[in-house]
Amino acid sequence: MKHITSRDNAVFKHLKALSGSTQQRRRAGQSVLDGVHLVAAYLDAGQTPDQILVSERHAAHPEVTVLLDRIDPQTVILLADNLFSQLTTVVNGVDLIALIETPEGHLPQVIDADCVILDGIQDAGNVGSILRCAAAAGVRDVFMTAGCAFAWSAKTLRAAMGAHFHLNIVEHCTFESVHLRIRVPLLATSSHAKQAVFDVPLNSPVGWVFGNEGAGVSDAWLSAVTTPVTIPQPGGMESLNVAAAAAVCLFEAVRQRRA
Repeated sequence: MKHITSRDNAVFKHLKALSGSTQQRRRAGQSVLDGVHLVAAYLDAGQTPDQILVSERHAAHPEVTVLLDRIDPQTVILLADNLFSQLTTVVNGVDLIALIETPEGHLPQVIDADCVILDGIQDAGNVGSILRCAAAAGVRDVFMTAGCAFAWSAKTLRAAMGAHFHLNIVEHCTFESVHLRIRVPLLATSSHAKQAVFDVPLNSPVGWVFGNEGAGVSDAWLSAVTTPVTIPQPGGMESLNVAAAAAVCLFEAVRQRRA
């Protein structure tokens, strides 16, 4: 096991740059999985990380050793505690980080299965929460327009809790590139819709369009929506957070299909 104790080490400097900058992750085409849960989720999905880093203090931790037994020892690096603390964003967690190649999503020629379209959602926590809901609901394809938070940022990864590894995530999609391929009805929430989401048949595949936190769904995507739906709010609130609205919609489809 390689042991790094100097902050001048090239591997450490590279990881520090990736950990602290979304732009660096984009340029390098690499992502950092911070914490035991994300690393375990990546391995459970059948993937192999490029490198694994563990702190000196947690090298023998039971949760770490179980995971390291599944990994080529040549990829494992022991990192001095004071260096590891400069990389991690997990508070009071077990010190484990994986470096991976950022998966590239693919845009299907024909989109005829359930999908989610994120239209300019800027908050990384919202993006991650919706990814987690989509994966839990059995949706595989997520198409993200320009203006969305980076799908592989540290905050998005934390919020999604491993959902990334069960999804086909395509970023920087244009309206034209996705809309021309879609063969399923498109639905979006609207306070002006006449039908509640609970009254719309969802037994067949659909596409859900979820829009920007402030501006909502863009005009282009609104023009393509087949069925606008509303989420009843008897408590009188003006609207739901977009991630909460996505959860309601996605799991209403799950409910109907179970019935």
